[in-house]
Amino acid sequence: MTLSTGGVARYTGELALALARTFQDDRYWLLSDQPFELPKGAPANLRAGLGPCNAAERKWWLWGLSREMSRRHVQVFHGTDFSVPYLRQRPSVMTVHDLSPWLDPSWQPDAARVRRRAPRLLRWGLATMVITPSQAVRKQAIERFRLHPERVVAVPLAADEMFRPAPHSKGRPYFLFVGTLEPRKNIARLLEAWREVRRDEGSRGHDVDLVLAGRTRADFSPIPPEPGLRLLGAVADAELPGLYSGAVAVLYPSLYEGFGLPVLEAMQCGALVITSRDPAIQEVTGGPSLASAAIHLDADDTHALAEAMRAAAISPDLFLTVKECALARAREFSWERTARQTREVYDAARRHFQ
Repeated sequence: MTLSTGGVARYTGELALALARTFQDDRYWLLSDQPFELPKGAPANLRAGLGPCNAAERKWWLWGLSREMSRRHVQVFHGTDFSVPYLRQRPSVMTVHDLSPWLDPSWQPDAARVRRRAPRLLRWGLATMVITPSQAVRKQAIERFRLHPERVVAVPLAADEMFRPAPHSKGRPYFLFVGTLEPRKNIARLLEAWREVRRDEGSRGHDVDLVLAGRTRADFSPIPPEPGLRLLGAVADAELPGLYSGAVAVLYPSLYEGFGLPVLEAMQCGALVITSRDPAIQEVTGGPSLASAAIHLDADDTHALAEAMRAAAISPDLFLTVKECALARAREFSWERTARQTREVYDAARRHFQ
């Protein structure tokens, strides 16, 4: 496996830990051309590689990675960030997290290399198998890159076990958004809806703050301060269960997702989630049925978002069933399940490799 940064690093670390713990007779290596630390609590069968050992191996994807895998007797490679080696020497698996780099370049301005390289690797057949985090992304990847359906498998993610109903502050009520502040997350519309609720002085919704928890991406316009708005920046994972559990509602009106992990984290904490009708998110929540684990609405409907927020603030008891469904639905996901399904993809890569 290769180790990257941000959300991909979390995916890689959690998956590697789950694989190593579930399949104790296997040996797993995390490989990178950059320094990194093994995930906390790594078992003995999860190890870190050395990285480039000489000048030639600094050409990581062409030479260095292949040599490192030979040193470690690697049988199957898993590129967890849209990549696989350029030399086709062993079965390989590529994770395609979503198609945001291609659907709208402004969503991922720093992904020019991914936009250019990943389609070529797929077109040249260098990825024996492809993993996507949802059926929605699986369908999109098959259509866009003209992949054989048998070679693309949807393997859902999971939330860490630390996400569960937790004690929380009894201070001012608040709506909560967790995630990177970036254009794709629809933050401008979220702010507009919250301000609409704040203007309604005839309801309790008027007194509910808005908390934004997450780093601000460099290309995102800074949000000026205003009463009731709290910008927490990046928040330690240990603080998130309390934030989720204490929120009037967790808001996630994203324009596009490959999975929507904050939605699952919030559900696992028993929070009321108000989110978009993005197909991948609906896979996580179980869809917009009467027994859905979240409230779904159109991502471009500011008034509907404001109405849902107002209802959550004024009549929280109306949504107890939704919150119960959220807890039940969240129990269907686990990193062990993700690991077992991923291990099946590795076996399929071996069978298909020629």
